[in-house]
Amino acid sequence: MHRTRSLLVESIRPRRAAAAAEVAVRYRYIAHRRIRSAASSGSSVVQVHVLQNTKNVWNESSALVDLVATRKNIRYRNFSPRSFSSASPNEKEDDVNSPSTNLHQKSQDDASSSSSSTPRSTPPDAPVSLSSSSYPPSAFVDQLPPSLQPYARLARLDKPIGTMLLLWPCCWSTALAAPPGCLPDPTLLALFATGSFVMRGAGCTINDMWDADYDRSVARTRDRPLASGELSYGQALTFLAAQLTAGLGVLLSLPHTAYTFQVGAASLPLVVAYPLMKRYTNWPQLVLGMTFNWGAIVGWASVHGSIDWSVVAPLYGSGIAWTLVYDTLYAHQDKVDDRKLGLKSTALHFADRTKPILNGFSALAVANWMAAGYALEFTSPLYYCGCAAAYLHLVWQVQTADLDNPPNLAQRFKSNNYVGAIVFASCVAGNLTAAAV
Repeated sequence: MHRTRSLLVESIRPRRAAAAAEVAVRYRYIAHRRIRSAASSGSSVVQVHVLQNTKNVWNESSALVDLVATRKNIRYRNFSPRSFSSASPNEKEDDVNSPSTNLHQKSQDDASSSSSSTPRSTPPDAPVSLSSSSYPPSAFVDQLPPSLQPYARLARLDKPIGTMLLLWPCCWSTALAAPPGCLPDPTLLALFATGSFVMRGAGCTINDMWDADYDRSVARTRDRPLASGELSYGQALTFLAAQLTAGLGVLLSLPHTAYTFQVGAASLPLVVAYPLMKRYTNWPQLVLGMTFNWGAIVGWASVHGSIDWSVVAPLYGSGIAWTLVYDTLYAHQDKVDDRKLGLKSTALHFADRTKPILNGFSALAVANWMAAGYALEFTSPLYYCGCAAAYLHLVWQVQTADLDNPPNLAQRFKSNNYVGAIVFASCVAGNLTAAAV
């Protein structure tokens, strides 16, 4: 049974024009984030009520939106609601999908139309259907206390796919490094899962601290906590310190601690530098690949206390090629805004050549996956068939991608969780069937 939530949109009238502009930008972002959050939380229907100050509806989208159903004792100040108004379903869908839409202009237009001789076809409190297919799940974040929700979004807890993409190379390496005929160490896998969760969040915090000014100008990112002003840089820095401390705790818990610590810490310059790369190089996705797949090195080091580069180098290279595929598709979502802002990406660099180039990187990824197995003298077809299946999935992504359709690209990006899982299953199967030396 679907739940129904209510959103309360109230107009505010700032005292000064300068303050008004700042408040307008911030609250517009909050408004659209909350509408989007409600739409993706499992509700197929959302009721939106617009409280309008008929004497002075400010036309700069100064709106504060809150989920009344989940925040019952909230108190608003400096608001003067006078009358109710409601937009049509089509307009509300436009509101959700276009963060630059002026909510109060819409409510003003609706108010004027309601005073005409034509009767309103939609009552003021009619439910408005919102499509949530293009929005990530956020039910977990919505259940957190309101004071913690901005930090959860800063760490992208509402978008777990990033954690999984960081985790899979760790799992591959741990599975291949296990003694022949054995399963990977579950304790190590749990530590890597925890570390991926923590360090992916830390990377997102660093990214948003570097990019807050740019994020305000990009439709997909303008509602992030730092860009919208929900969190200050001081709060983000304190949160980052806590994340890095937790990550250090995980790193110090790995076997062969001294050696593994050196290997893991070597990735920190990449973590810090990656958000800057889009300013200076057409290949920021390459740097992301080097960063996100460092776990392929750490996994082997944590099992053996050393690195066999004949296995680890192709495994690491396969992850980088894989990242170039999925993150180039992902970057096509922002290419219009990136071009306007002067930012760089492989999506802009490859342009119309994107698909043939990504097909090449897909082939490079599978070749390196197979090379890692060959270095371990795997003879069972299970490993190589699994690598081939992962390659076919990459080919499907590239060939069916609509480079001008963000929902299509987002779906293919998220499907890379299956690619990582297929390769991991292949590594486990290959090692279990390997003859002990």
